[in-house]
Amino acid sequence: MVETTPLIIAAAVPLWVYQHLPVAVFVFTLGAIVGSFVNVVIYRLPIGMSVITPPSRCPTCGAKLSWIENFPILGWVLVRGRCRRCRVRISPQYVVIELIMALVFLGLYVVLYMVGPSTPWWGEIGGPWWYSNGIFRTAPVFLAHALLLAGIVAMVVIDARTFTIPIQIPVAITVIAFVAYPLEALLPLRSTPLQPWPIPVHGWQVFTVSGGGMAGLIVSMLLLRTGVIRYSFADYQEYVQEDETLADYPHARREMGVELLYLLPCVAGLVGGFFLGRLLPGGAAPAFVEALGGTLLGYLAGGGLVWGVRIAATLVLGREAMGIGDVHMLAAVGAVLGWLDPIFVFFIAPFSGLLWVAVSKGLVTLFRKGRRELPYGPHLAAATVVVIACRSAINWLLGMLMGGWSAP
Repeated sequence: MVETTPLIIAAAVPLWVYQHLPVAVFVFTLGAIVGSFVNVVIYRLPIGMSVITPPSRCPTCGAKLSWIENFPILGWVLVRGRCRRCRVRISPQYVVIELIMALVFLGLYVVLYMVGPSTPWWGEIGGPWWYSNGIFRTAPVFLAHALLLAGIVAMVVIDARTFTIPIQIPVAITVIAFVAYPLEALLPLRSTPLQPWPIPVHGWQVFTVSGGGMAGLIVSMLLLRTGVIRYSFADYQEYVQEDETLADYPHARREMGVELLYLLPCVAGLVGGFFLGRLLPGGAAPAFVEALGGTLLGYLAGGGLVWGVRIAATLVLGREAMGIGDVHMLAAVGAVLGWLDPIFVFFIAPFSGLLWVAVSKGLVTLFRKGRRELPYGPHLAAATVVVIACRSAINWLLGMLMGGWSAP
């Protein structure tokens, strides 16, 4: 009888288990923890509560939750979905969102680092930059992508319930992206000629243009905070009827003038940055500059695209078209994914809306219930997920339509 030694057993275990399993378990756990925080955001932001204090409590009896009840996924199972004090049922939404976020984090890790870039479809979601450098070298940008998806889940749930997107969520995602990409440029990275960066990056002039635009936005924010210019739709709540979420607001065209005034410093900054960039040397800029310029440009492209359509459509229709939360959402998507993906998201989102109309009409016919309206935010979110997951198909389709086009 041959004795089985630990060395023989270790040799029989596939190499990927040692390379990826410990990190995969950590990423899954991190996703569950983030999912727990997403639940806090979904519950507290719409009612104006802080997401930090007080500690988590039972919404019925007010008892502070123990560490067992707060434990992601397993906590809900261990207490059998009920508060340990008052025995009131705890919504399964909490464990569902925690599990979804854990699987999203794990799935993102798998497609970026475990699936080779030569693998059809799945390998093209990330690409050689991610695969060659691994998660430890690309941790800042990986976290930015993962937290973008977490923020999207929170925004979709809140927007579907309240028809509003709390600005704190896309702003937090944007700040994370603005920090992650310059930090990533400071890390030692392996050269991947086929994919120098995970987002489109360019030289000095793009940096000065995007930097000028952001400087203009900062000026606009200061003017807004100091009362030099006012918020648009400041009197909107006066027109909201009792038991209604949205109002029939009669001054939408007037408010577009307020928003155009807010955007003037940004436009001036873009123009000034363009001419400043022409004075600088052409060609590649330092990695730090290119990384920061890439995320700034993505933010401006995503937000500017939706904001431009919002203003134009509102002026034509005479009522508010798209919410300002949608502007911030796509701006955050651009900050993480670069300037190109928000364009795809914007043009795919209407198809999500049409699909929802068809599905909701079918549900009304089958179950004889009222049709459930959705704001535009969930459709932008769905389109973002489609763009991330179907990047290879989008590139192939554009290549067919534009004669060999390839993503920058």
